[in-house]
Amino acid sequence: MKQLMVFVRKEFYHVFRDTRTLLIMFGIPIAQILLFGFALTSDVKNAEIIVADHAQDINTKQITDKIEASGYFLVKKANISTRGIETAFRKGGLKCAVIFPSRFGADLLHNGKAQVQIIADGSDPNTAKTLINYLTAILMDYQQQSGTASALPYSIVTETRMLYNENANGSLNFVPGVLALVLMIVCTALTSVAVVREKESGTMEILLVSPFKPVMVLIAKAIPFLAMSIANFTLILLLSVYVLNISIQGSLLLLYIESILFIITCLSLGLLISNTTNSQQTALLISMMGMMMPTLIFTGFMFPLENMPWIFQMVANIIPARWYFLIVKAIMLKGLGFAYVWKETLVLAGMTVLLLTIALKNFKTRLS
Repeated sequence: MKQLMVFVRKEFYHVFRDTRTLLIMFGIPIAQILLFGFALTSDVKNAEIIVADHAQDINTKQITDKIEASGYFLVKKANISTRGIETAFRKGGLKCAVIFPSRFGADLLHNGKAQVQIIADGSDPNTAKTLINYLTAILMDYQQQSGTASALPYSIVTETRMLYNENANGSLNFVPGVLALVLMIVCTALTSVAVVREKESGTMEILLVSPFKPVMVLIAKAIPFLAMSIANFTLILLLSVYVLNISIQGSLLLLYIESILFIITCLSLGLLISNTTNSQQTALLISMMGMMMPTLIFTGFMFPLENMPWIFQMVANIIPARWYFLIVKAIMLKGLGFAYVWKETLVLAGMTVLLLTIALKNFKTRLS
């Protein structure tokens, strides 16, 4: 143990003297969590729309005020024709248009119903559907508040609730995925590069002929990155709670234990990559670029796995980040305990043992 601690201390010196390693370890996670939390969100805000109010009555003004107060739209009031609206869409920037007919208030008062035309830019179908849903919800809410629904022979009132996300915070969808992405790429890349660097500099021969066991060399290489990855995970949690306003619903201790298990999985994969490469560029290419796309696509936080063909769903099962993503969602967002994540934990532990065994067995004690 004394020899091990000496090697671990040496590795910490190497890490803290390398500014590029520190930048990758702590700079990339901060940038990604802020980028995914604020910029890459599924919510639509400040969408520019035109409200063409041909009625100019109290009802249309109240609805327009509700649209403006929602915070989702930048409302531009204009009494223009349908051709003028089409011209505004062609110029770009306009996302949606709401058109009130001239007899809107009279139809609502006498007939108990009135028509509103909503025109959206279908070149971006996801945004168009979201904006139409927002406007439809505002119109339904106004109908319920004004009491006009009572004039209809039947009235169906729908009450919705967002489980595990009462405030519809879009960042909740990205934080577990960013955790899996950051830990997967950073831990794997830094561990693989740390071993390959010794090969390139020619110091690996010195380490192998030392009284220290070759297997302990790999363990000493991994321990500093394990400690720094735990610190990295803590930093991401602090940013999520205090910057993105995400509360941790489940056990913090269980979340840490599962995260440490996933970090060890990533470190084992990094050691395996280091055994098959002889240059830092190759190790970075495999660990960062090679692991980024599978993690983004097959984890499930950006693209639903259920929509993919079955062959890709099978491929997703061999990606460690997929199982960690499910664990973080269950603990952090749903507040579930170990009884609900033991299967995913068992799969992740099996992957860790398999990767670590292959990495240690393939470690070459003789360099050619």
